[in-house]
Amino acid sequence: MDAALPSSFTASLPSWLVEELPRLGSTPLPDDDARVGLAIELADRNWRAGSGGPFAALVVDAASGELVSAGVNLVLSSGLSSTHAEVTALSLAQTRLGRWDLGAQGAELELIVNWAPCVMCYGATMWSGVRRLVIAGHGDECMELTGFDEGPMPEDWIGEFERRGIRVRSGVRRDEAIEVFRAFGASDAVVYNARGRSER
Repeated sequence: MDAALPSSFTASLPSWLVEELPRLGSTPLPDDDARVGLAIELADRNWRAGSGGPFAALVVDAASGELVSAGVNLVLSSGLSSTHAEVTALSLAQTRLGRWDLGAQGAELELIVNWAPCVMCYGATMWSGVRRLVIAGHGDECMELTGFDEGPMPEDWIGEFERRGIRVRSGVRRDEAIEVFRAFGASDAVVYNARGRSER
């Protein structure tokens, strides 16, 4: 172990996604179907590229469809357990806009994810300032098909979001999202559950 205590950390999007950002940012995403479709596409590509798990998230301007940021799970490439797709996308949006509250100045930003958040990303989403969460689906399929432990979510997690002014829509292109998990589960990709099964 290095004797010097660390004073900073960094995480970066994988090169394949960095190369795609100009194209992705050039065309508005007109509706939930297009937005979730892109998240599913990036999630599938992410695990196949070895960057991390099969998860991707977008921050989108609700009215214009402008892509504010795109994030994928970076746990394997960064070595940081907190770099889930939602945390990555929210952090990049906050960096781009120069504020920690994405709802400031009347902004109506939404977080788009290819599945329901884990317990960590639940908190990150709640405190981010986004006004809406759109997900492909929620339920046990992710854990059952991939082996990831998503943590102890509150039973009424959707209600908790909505009581805090974050509207939730689930069930957009759900079957497509599940197929990504099914492909991941059939592979030999790493499942990074601390203190539990770490590999297949």
